[in-house]
Amino acid sequence: MSSDDHEDADEEVFHPLGEEWQDGLEAELEDTEYDAELGMEMAKDAMRVTKGELSEEEFHDRYHEDVMDEFGEDERPIEAGNADEDGRLESTLSRFGVDEESRRDVMKKMGGAGAVGFGAWGISNGGSDEPPAAALAEESTEGGEEEAGTQWGMALDLEHCDGCLSCVVACAEEHDWDQGANWMYILDYQDETTDGDESYRLIRPCQHCTDAPCEKVCPTTARHTRDSDGLVLTDYDVCIGCRYCQVACPYGVNYFQWDDPEVPESELDPDHVYDERGRPVSARGPRGVMEKCTFCPTRQDGSKGEEFIGRTACEDACPPEVIQFGDMNDPNSDPQRYIENTAKSRSLVRIATDLPDPQTIEENLEGNDQGLQSVVESVEDLDEETIAIVLAVAILGKGGEPEHGANETLAEQEAAVFDVVRALDENGLDLESQELLVELELAEDPGEDEEFQGSDEELAQEVLENFGGDPQSQFKLLEDIGTDPNVVYIGNQPGPEAHQVEGPVAYEDVDQTDVRKDVLDEKTFGPQGPSL
Repeated sequence: MSSDDHEDADEEVFHPLGEEWQDGLEAELEDTEYDAELGMEMAKDAMRVTKGELSEEEFHDRYHEDVMDEFGEDERPIEAGNADEDGRLESTLSRFGVDEESRRDVMKKMGGAGAVGFGAWGISNGGSDEPPAAALAEESTEGGEEEAGTQWGMALDLEHCDGCLSCVVACAEEHDWDQGANWMYILDYQDETTDGDESYRLIRPCQHCTDAPCEKVCPTTARHTRDSDGLVLTDYDVCIGCRYCQVACPYGVNYFQWDDPEVPESELDPDHVYDERGRPVSARGPRGVMEKCTFCPTRQDGSKGEEFIGRTACEDACPPEVIQFGDMNDPNSDPQRYIENTAKSRSLVRIATDLPDPQTIEENLEGNDQGLQSVVESVEDLDEETIAIVLAVAILGKGGEPEHGANETLAEQEAAVFDVVRALDENGLDLESQELLVELELAEDPGEDEEFQGSDEELAQEVLENFGGDPQSQFKLLEDIGTDPNVVYIGNQPGPEAHQVEGPVAYEDVDQTDVRKDVLDEKTFGPQGPSL
């Protein structure tokens, strides 16, 4: 890296995950053929860009000459109109014929990071009750005629995650990544927020940042944000394995494919590797490239069938349904519904599989006394609590059909609840009865001198909160550094002193590996960096 145009690298700890993490990444860069000092400095300044301390143009120009000297190209993204004519406009396709194997062969066989410290992921927004993504969908429909496009993202309910690791297993099976290269990670922890031996857990996929530092440092456009849906992906044909993206990622989610993959290319389905643009961005990467969680882009493109659009492998595999994937720009999507009213969404998830179908309700109630007690006795899967829950959902939803797109589970579950409510109403249960609503705590008892006001939305919400629980916080990881991640967490925000502990299910119990370095050590592939 040239020292003529900007200051030499200093010893500042800039990485949010701390000094040990940063030193480990620098050590790994030093074992490549690429300029480690340049990679560290670019990562530091890429994070300054997301924080608003440095402009995109300044960042691009500051490193353009060094990147050209080091890589012979500089295809880093820059705002339209700011590129000059000295090579920045070279087409991505022109690079596909470049001999990259010689570069990949000299890469050290070192793995990506495993578990990390939690201190940097502690409270960054004061545990605000204001949902961090609540205004996103509203903003997308204001201030202009053009509607916002799709932005895939997740809501993750940490309070109801049971640590079963089903999501980790499903991701591995879907994408065939090597042992320990966990694109989906479950981290159990303890800190000042936990009591005694109790522990909480954090679910850690890629955050698919709206303003991704990893993309800013990539010299080849291998790491890029897909225009159609905001997914941050890696083009395996273009990646040269410089690993600068790994240093620039604040969340520690990148892995280097250090050897020939355990699953050969011949066993991969091309429809699962190439997205709708024809770029290889999914499944495990070939030797010498960077890889990470992708949010299953070929599913979102419809390659696996329309029934998989708007779903991920980890979401499908989650028994307690704490992973909610969907369009963060759509207020009716699963994640936005979960964020807007977590108690209601949790309640829907818990009762959905146990509700009787409307025809069963009709058959069981035919000719019976339709009072509450008679309904409970006549319909096997209905008790007073369940009836209160379905009526509370209907009260808050005004009893109308929820708007939703394809494969949005929460809306489908709410529609099923409305069908049950209609069946009860049509078969004689008076859903506006003062006695019924008061008994189910969905209305206030007016007393003798006051007029009955009907159902009460606040009481309906309280019923759902008592059943599903009311989370104490919603947050995004490292929200204060400006990356604008598209993953929103519900409850159990780690404190600054959080530290990892063993979870209820060990990774080896599900034929997975917790820390990538363990695999490398067992294979004795050369000197390893610090355990991260």
